[in-house]
Amino acid sequence: MTEWWRNAVVYQLYVRSYADSNGDGRGDLRGIIDRLDHLGQLGVDAVWLTPCYPSPQHDHGYDVADYFSIEPMYGDLADFDELIVAATTRGIKVLMDVVPNHCSEEHVWFREALRAVPGSAARDRFYFRDGRGDSGELPPNNWRSVFGGSVWTRTAAADGTPGQWYLHTFAPEQPDFNWESQDVIDHFDAMFAFWFDRGVEGFRIDAVAVAGKAPGLPDAPQLDPAANIAENDVWSHNPYSVFWPSAHQHWQHWRTVIDEYQRTHPGRELVTVSEAYTPKRPDLLLDYVNPREFHQSFCFDLMLAPWHPSLLREAIALFYETFSVVDAPLTWTINNHDTQRSTTRYGRADATLPSSYTGNNLVYTNTPIDLAVGLRRTRAMIMMAAALPGSLYLYQGEELGLPEVLDIPADRREDPIFERTEGREIGRDGCRIPMPWNIDRATGFGFSTTTAEPWLPQPADWGEWSIERQHADPASTLHLYRRTVALRRAIEASAPLEWVLGELDELVAFRRGDVMVVLNVSDHDVQLPVSIGCEVLLSSVPGQTDTRESAADSCLWLRTISSM
Repeated sequence: MTEWWRNAVVYQLYVRSYADSNGDGRGDLRGIIDRLDHLGQLGVDAVWLTPCYPSPQHDHGYDVADYFSIEPMYGDLADFDELIVAATTRGIKVLMDVVPNHCSEEHVWFREALRAVPGSAARDRFYFRDGRGDSGELPPNNWRSVFGGSVWTRTAAADGTPGQWYLHTFAPEQPDFNWESQDVIDHFDAMFAFWFDRGVEGFRIDAVAVAGKAPGLPDAPQLDPAANIAENDVWSHNPYSVFWPSAHQHWQHWRTVIDEYQRTHPGRELVTVSEAYTPKRPDLLLDYVNPREFHQSFCFDLMLAPWHPSLLREAIALFYETFSVVDAPLTWTINNHDTQRSTTRYGRADATLPSSYTGNNLVYTNTPIDLAVGLRRTRAMIMMAAALPGSLYLYQGEELGLPEVLDIPADRREDPIFERTEGREIGRDGCRIPMPWNIDRATGFGFSTTTAEPWLPQPADWGEWSIERQHADPASTLHLYRRTVALRRAIEASAPLEWVLGELDELVAFRRGDVMVVLNVSDHDVQLPVSIGCEVLLSSVPGQTDTRESAADSCLWLRTISSM
């Protein structure tokens, strides 16, 4: 029997922005429970909760202070247990998000380490090092943070004198774990058992590519100035802190722990999905997704690809062909909490240019945006992605076609990227704006139960994108997503992908079983061969029934009667 997750639709739920049940302007677990019917109507198999552990929220939960409890602003363990029951009743599994590379500066271990002396066991759980220079005033090496600036922050002794430095791949409030410490290994083993015992069916694993460091932490090679590498992309070119191979032994240990738990708990089918950006390197991604490590790993190239036919085909083919040889599961997504929303990305004036591919989800341009074009392309793209072999991960709000909110006032931005780059990079707040449930602006468009101000400001027209408004419109993006998820189950999960209509350059077209998928990646209609189908199963263009024409920026699912 095929594991449920190999062909699942999973909904990434950004806890802080889904629904506020207590009127404090922030989402919480009870808000999720109250709004689970939306996910049931959408037809998802599982939800992935962004980190809801206790945290000072310097990076909105990705700075974990306690891996064994629930952040009080979101609720408590009793609320979490009720959520598991409520989701299970609706046939929805619950996945959590685990952060193995780093914790919060408020984690009990890090506070202990700050009090401890250099060379102590408490400091060995992290990367503490002496500085360079005559008095240790310079960072231990030249590594750059994902969020801008150095990866090093200097500590102070109890008497206020400067001390050692500690390493943080992300923000200073997120010290990196040293995975050579047995304490760290044992800690995460216990964490898995704790949450599995509560009914969690799996984990999304954050930032696996940086959870390993070269011995001695040598300086990163100097980059060629002529390469013109963006400031927030410098970190990814450090071979000593990205994809360092030592981490794989720990992921292999995790798989052993999880497989053993599953063996001793019959009926459970647990899953892990890793986050590793491996642009145009499916072979590198297979280092993570295999029977010895993670069950799944996101194939991010599809999300990163421009609206360009050959690059979209390449993003699919590279991973499909490489993964199929070893029967590895494919995992697709076109949005997440770290990436500007697809309606905005695809609406940019340069979205069709091959040069807009960067391989980095944090690098964007400031070209003009046409949201109407972007929404058409998003509707088409999700239909195409949903028809691919493998699982599909949706990001909260994309079922409404929500755009990125780009004009958040500087004093309301919360992403540490914005502060760490002194505003040169606007960060990721724009894809995390609280959900619009209805047209009532006084309650944050239904996000809250009161008139409390949402934690991030919502645009004045947010109600026009709301679930209430779109539920009433059969042609809406919400209804398209519901139909797409439902009809996706009509495609045989084991059906291979066969490329078709290769002579039509504007199209990305393939067949799976008796379903042909035609994505028109152009600004004009394209005539299709008369013989390719007998009916339109689904179209991103409302009301389309003509099987002989593919509209600009659209996708068709055709029930076929002959091979091409």
